[in-house]
Amino acid sequence: MLIDQQPAYVLHARPYRETSLLLECLTRDHGRLGVVARGVRRERARLQRAQLEPFQPLALDLSLRGELATLRGAEPAGAPLRLAGDAGLAGLYLNELVVRLTGRQDPLPDLFEAYGRTLPRLTGPGPLAWQLRRFERDLLAAIGYALQLDTDADSGEPVAAQGWYRYQVEHGPVACPNDAPRAILGEHLLALAMDEPPAVAGQAALRRLMREVIRFHLGGGELHAWRVLATAMSRRPPE
Repeated sequence: MLIDQQPAYVLHARPYRETSLLLECLTRDHGRLGVVARGVRRERARLQRAQLEPFQPLALDLSLRGELATLRGAEPAGAPLRLAGDAGLAGLYLNELVVRLTGRQDPLPDLFEAYGRTLPRLTGPGPLAWQLRRFERDLLAAIGYALQLDTDADSGEPVAAQGWYRYQVEHGPVACPNDAPRAILGEHLLALAMDEPPAVAGQAALRRLMREVIRFHLGGGELHAWRVLATAMSRRPPE
């Protein structure tokens, strides 16, 4: 199957055979694809490796057969985006998250849209961590694991801003004492539900919550980017 001018982003690239690359790409209409970019590591390749850098909106021409696609052409589909420092690390976290939590050739247009709007946010004002929480929330919704954030899973009552809750991944928030392990304040759950950044304490609480949820969907696994981000964020001044 030939695919022309497919909106896409490169998530990851690694050497493949002597002169090629194996790319993991997030595409608008076909989800995550494994793509062989033949010959791009040659010195005089028609398509240069620099044209396939992560975070850049691309239009790809592909030939899809079986599990892997072959790259026929690539061109920019928007202004280049430069993510440096902590923003670059955050972008790599998004990429690892998408690769680890999605399957190949599973169309996820909502995820593609969420990814595209998150990248420029990483260079904008406000806490970088908040942009990661928003993307995690939207990714989980796109792959069928949307979080229940505004309703008590046991009682069916609205989450109370000043109530305390324990979030059960396959169930939702349930009321608990404020000193219970992993208790989270209702206002922090509501902040994520309403897309309104909480205060510093809420940011930390939501990071712990989202890490627990993601770890569950990874089957108890860990992300390499968690360690990298933790080191980088520890050196940042308070927001």
